[in-house]
Amino acid sequence: MTIAPSPATTVLTVDDLPALPGRVLDARELRAWVREVAARPELWEQHVRHDGEGRHYVSLYRDSDIDVWLLCWNLEDDTGWHDHDTSSGAVAVTRGAVTESRPRLGGTPAVKTVKEGRVLAFGPDHIHRMGGAVDGSVSIHAYSPPLWRMGQYSISDSGVMRRFSVSYADELRPI
Repeated sequence: MTIAPSPATTVLTVDDLPALPGRVLDARELRAWVREVAARPELWEQHVRHDGEGRHYVSLYRDSDIDVWLLCWNLEDDTGWHDHDTSSGAVAVTRGAVTESRPRLGGTPAVKTVKEGRVLAFGPDHIHRMGGAVDGSVSIHAYSPPLWRMGQYSISDSGVMRRFSVSYADELRPI
């Protein structure tokens, strides 16, 4: 079982973070911003945990414009297919590597490995699944506007895709 603070509980204040513009950020801006947070391990390192009990995650910061999370990954961790509803996002890998898969109609998913020091950014139309590529991986995720709902997908063996709306506070896993 994954243990995380209540979604309303964050561990950082706006004074701890790189400057925020006071508005929703686009994917390009999120990429630069999350890179800055990742480069400051004193903000998040004390929350890293790998205990073999599943993916560990912590809400680092949330306001009306941005939502920031720390995720700790092992090889068996997998979000399942999902989107971020109306939010753009960026993921900075600070330790190890994560995989990102994107569905392709009529074909096998496109899979890439995002290694330590790299950042992945995407718009609200992005559907993917993520997993740990290396035990002990860590990533910082930022979403703008903040997550409220996400779409979680199941894809049948015959290729039929179905979307289920879930709260941002629900842990994503394959369905």
